[in-house]
Amino acid sequence: MNVKWLIRSQSVATLAAGMIYPYYLLFLKNLGNSYSKYGLAFAVFTISSAAVSTWLGPRLDKHGTRIMVISSLGMMAAMFAFPWTSSYTLVLLLQLIMGTCNAMQRMSERLLLADSTEFVSRGITIGSYHFWTSIASGFAVILGGLLIDWLTINALFYMSALLYGVSAWVVWRASRASLSRKAEDTITF
Repeated sequence: MNVKWLIRSQSVATLAAGMIYPYYLLFLKNLGNSYSKYGLAFAVFTISSAAVSTWLGPRLDKHGTRIMVISSLGMMAAMFAFPWTSSYTLVLLLQLIMGTCNAMQRMSERLLLADSTEFVSRGITIGSYHFWTSIASGFAVILGGLLIDWLTINALFYMSALLYGVSAWVVWRASRASLSRKAEDTITF
Protein backbone atom coordinates (compact mmCIF):
# COMPACT_ATOMS: atom_id res chain seq x y z
CA MET A 1 0.00 0.00 0.00
CA ASN A 2 1.22 3.47 -0.89
CA VAL A 3 2.10 5.65 2.15
CA LYS A 4 0.03 8.53 0.76
CA TRP A 5 -3.11 6.37 0.80
CA LEU A 6 -2.27 4.92 4.21
CA ILE A 7 -2.00 8.45 5.59
CA ARG A 8 -5.29 9.43 3.98
CA SER A 9 -7.18 6.38 5.22
CA GLN A 10 -5.85 6.65 8.76
CA SER A 11 -6.48 10.40 8.86
CA VAL A 12 -10.13 9.65 8.05
CA ALA A 13 -10.21 6.91 10.73
CA THR A 14 -8.63 9.33 13.21
CA LEU A 15 -11.22 11.93 12.25
CA ALA A 16 -13.97 9.36 12.93
CA ALA A 17 -12.51 8.43 16.31
CA GLY A 18 -11.66 11.95 17.40
CA MET A 19 -15.05 13.33 16.44
CA ILE A 20 -16.95 10.94 18.72
CA TYR A 21 -14.44 9.99 21.42
CA PRO A 22 -14.80 12.89 23.91
CA TYR A 23 -18.59 12.78 23.63
CA TYR A 24 -18.69 9.00 23.63
CA LEU A 25 -17.12 9.14 27.10
CA LEU A 26 -20.07 11.23 28.25
CA PHE A 27 -22.42 8.72 26.63
CA LEU A 28 -20.78 5.87 28.57
CA LYS A 29 -20.87 7.78 31.83
CA ASN A 30 -24.56 8.64 31.41
CA LEU A 31 -25.52 5.10 30.43
CA GLY A 32 -23.54 3.42 33.19
CA ASN A 33 -24.55 6.05 35.73
CA SER A 34 -21.56 5.21 37.97
CA TYR A 35 -17.82 5.52 37.80
CA SER A 36 -17.31 1.80 38.43
CA LYS A 37 -19.50 0.88 35.42
CA TYR A 38 -17.67 3.45 33.35
CA GLY A 39 -14.35 1.97 34.49
CA LEU A 40 -15.49 -1.56 33.68
CA ALA A 41 -16.56 -0.52 30.18
CA PHE A 42 -13.19 1.05 29.54
CA ALA A 43 -11.36 -1.96 31.00
CA VAL A 44 -13.26 -4.30 28.66
CA PHE A 45 -12.06 -2.15 25.74
CA THR A 46 -8.39 -2.14 26.76
CA ILE A 47 -8.20 -5.75 27.92
CA SER A 48 -9.90 -7.07 24.77
CA SER A 49 -7.48 -4.99 22.70
CA ALA A 50 -4.52 -6.49 24.55
CA ALA A 51 -5.87 -10.05 24.38
CA VAL A 52 -6.54 -9.91 20.64
CA SER A 53 -3.03 -8.59 19.96
CA THR A 54 -1.39 -11.90 20.82
CA TRP A 55 -3.74 -13.83 18.56
CA LEU A 56 -3.43 -11.27 15.78
CA GLY A 57 0.37 -11.06 15.70
CA PRO A 58 1.07 -14.24 13.73
CA ARG A 59 -1.61 -13.36 11.14
CA LEU A 60 -0.54 -9.78 10.59
CA ASP A 61 2.19 -10.21 8.00
CA LYS A 62 -0.04 -12.13 5.64
CA HIS A 63 -3.31 -10.23 6.16
CA GLY A 64 -2.36 -6.69 7.30
CA THR A 65 -4.45 -4.79 4.78
CA ARG A 66 -7.46 -7.07 5.17
CA ILE A 67 -7.23 -6.72 8.96
CA MET A 68 -7.23 -2.93 8.65
CA VAL A 69 -10.34 -2.99 6.44
CA ILE A 70 -12.14 -5.34 8.84
CA SER A 71 -11.16 -3.09 11.73
CA SER A 72 -12.76 -0.03 10.13
CA LEU A 73 -15.87 -1.99 9.21
CA GLY A 74 -16.13 -3.31 12.78
CA MET A 75 -15.83 0.20 14.20
CA MET A 76 -18.42 1.39 11.70
CA ALA A 77 -20.84 -1.30 12.89
CA ALA A 78 -20.20 -0.42 16.54
CA MET A 79 -20.81 3.29 15.87
CA PHE A 80 -24.08 2.50 14.09
CA ALA A 81 -25.14 0.28 17.03
CA PHE A 82 -24.37 2.68 19.87
CA PRO A 83 -27.37 5.01 19.41
CA TRP A 84 -29.67 1.97 19.69
CA THR A 85 -28.00 0.66 22.81
CA SER A 86 -29.89 1.08 26.05
CA SER A 87 -28.47 -1.86 27.99
CA TYR A 88 -25.20 -1.74 29.85
CA THR A 89 -24.54 -5.36 28.83
CA LEU A 90 -24.73 -4.34 25.17
CA VAL A 91 -22.33 -1.47 25.88
CA LEU A 92 -19.86 -4.02 27.25
CA LEU A 93 -20.29 -6.16 24.13
CA LEU A 94 -19.68 -3.12 21.92
CA GLN A 95 -16.63 -2.25 24.02
CA LEU A 96 -15.31 -5.76 23.40
CA ILE A 97 -15.81 -5.34 19.65
CA MET A 98 -14.23 -1.89 19.68
CA GLY A 99 -11.23 -3.13 21.67
CA THR A 100 -10.74 -5.91 19.15
CA CYS A 101 -11.01 -3.46 16.26
CA ASN A 102 -8.60 -1.10 18.00
CA ALA A 103 -5.94 -3.81 18.20
CA MET A 104 -6.54 -4.72 14.57
CA GLN A 105 -6.22 -1.11 13.45
CA ARG A 106 -3.16 -0.23 15.53
CA MET A 107 -1.21 -3.33 14.62
CA SER A 108 -2.02 -3.27 10.90
CA GLU A 109 -1.33 0.47 10.77
CA ARG A 110 2.17 -0.08 12.14
CA LEU A 111 2.83 -3.02 9.86
CA LEU A 112 1.71 -1.16 6.73
CA LEU A 113 3.69 1.91 7.73
CA ALA A 114 6.82 -0.20 8.22
CA ASP A 115 6.22 -2.01 4.92
CA SER A 116 5.81 1.29 3.09
CA THR A 117 9.02 2.94 4.29
CA GLU A 118 12.69 2.63 3.48
CA PHE A 119 15.35 2.50 6.20
CA VAL A 120 17.00 5.76 5.13
CA SER A 121 13.80 7.87 4.90
CA ARG A 122 11.63 6.18 7.53
CA GLY A 123 11.68 9.15 9.94
CA ILE A 124 10.43 11.60 7.32
CA THR A 125 7.52 9.34 6.41
CA ILE A 126 6.61 8.62 10.03
CA GLY A 127 6.77 12.35 10.81
CA SER A 128 4.41 13.11 7.94
CA TYR A 129 2.10 10.29 9.00
CA HIS A 130 1.96 11.54 12.59
CA PHE A 131 1.45 15.15 11.47
CA TRP A 132 -1.57 14.41 9.28
CA THR A 133 -3.25 11.99 11.66
CA SER A 134 -2.73 14.42 14.57
CA ILE A 135 -4.17 17.30 12.53
CA ALA A 136 -7.19 15.10 11.78
CA SER A 137 -7.58 14.32 15.48
CA GLY A 138 -7.50 17.97 16.53
CA PHE A 139 -9.90 18.99 13.78
CA ALA A 140 -12.22 16.11 14.73
CA VAL A 141 -12.63 17.22 18.34
CA ILE A 142 -13.48 20.76 17.23
CA LEU A 143 -15.88 19.47 14.58
CA GLY A 144 -17.51 17.08 17.04
CA GLY A 145 -18.05 19.90 19.53
CA LEU A 146 -19.62 22.15 16.93
CA LEU A 147 -21.85 19.41 15.57
CA ILE A 148 -23.05 18.18 18.94
CA ASP A 149 -24.26 21.72 19.70
CA TRP A 150 -26.52 21.56 16.63
CA LEU A 151 -27.28 17.84 16.47
CA THR A 152 -27.57 14.95 18.89
CA ILE A 153 -24.90 12.53 20.04
CA ASN A 154 -26.60 9.92 17.87
CA ALA A 155 -25.81 12.01 14.79
CA LEU A 156 -22.15 12.03 15.83
CA PHE A 157 -22.17 8.24 16.11
CA TYR A 158 -23.65 7.96 12.61
CA MET A 159 -21.17 10.44 11.13
CA SER A 160 -18.31 8.60 12.80
CA ALA A 161 -19.62 5.32 11.37
CA LEU A 162 -19.70 6.80 7.88
CA LEU A 163 -16.12 8.04 8.23
CA TYR A 164 -14.98 4.58 9.35
CA GLY A 165 -16.69 3.22 6.25
CA VAL A 166 -14.82 5.73 4.09
CA SER A 167 -11.56 4.69 5.74
CA ALA A 168 -12.27 1.02 4.99
CA TRP A 169 -13.09 1.87 1.39
CA VAL A 170 -9.87 3.90 0.96
CA VAL A 171 -7.73 1.05 2.33
CA TRP A 172 -9.53 -1.53 0.21
CA ARG A 173 -9.27 0.62 -2.92
CA ALA A 174 -5.58 1.40 -2.37
CA SER A 175 -4.77 -2.24 -1.72
CA ARG A 176 -6.53 -3.27 -4.94
CA ALA A 177 -4.52 -0.70 -6.90
CA SER A 178 -1.32 -1.93 -5.25
CA LEU A 179 -2.11 -5.55 -6.11
CA SER A 180 -2.82 -4.74 -9.75
CA ARG A 181 0.48 -2.80 -9.99
CA LYS A 182 2.34 -5.81 -8.55
CA ALA A 183 0.58 -8.11 -11.02
CA GLU A 184 1.61 -5.85 -13.92
CA ASP A 185 5.20 -5.80 -12.66
CA THR A 186 5.37 -9.61 -12.54
CA ILE A 187 3.93 -9.95 -16.04
CA THR A 188 6.38 -7.47 -17.57
CA PHE A 189 9.73 -9.01 -18.46
